[in-house]
Amino acid sequence: MGAKILIVEDHPDSREILRIQIEHLGYEVIEAKSGEEAIEKALAQNPDLIIMDLGLPGINGIEATIVLKQNPKTSQISIIAHSAWREENRVAEALKAGMVEFLPKPTPPKVFAEVLQRHLGMSTEGQYRRAGGN
Repeated sequence: MGAKILIVEDHPDSREILRIQIEHLGYEVIEAKSGEEAIEKALAQNPDLIIMDLGLPGINGIEATIVLKQNPKTSQISIIAHSAWREENRVAEALKAGMVEFLPKPTPPKVFAEVLQRHLGMSTEGQYRRAGGN
């Protein structure tokens, strides 16, 4: 199996759709339902990439990203925001927290695949993007 991707999504249907998309592309999937669980699983399983929802119960996606970026064991893992919150301030906050890209929900499968391949195939240090338009 290919790279290991941690999906952090509290809605079961959304998590299932992401899992299917990612597995179809040949990647291994780890799932988390909250920011706390995302931190635990990232530390325990060292994923290659994290897809992080912003609106999570408890520790939200931005707070979880800050924690992961401050830990030397997880600081180099690329984290992509995946959220229905498209407001400029939310996008800016996600990128400032250390996320490398923002994907609005819903993300077309082709765009999603391109973003995963781009981030798994090259270093993302210092590269910040907003996929899928404005």
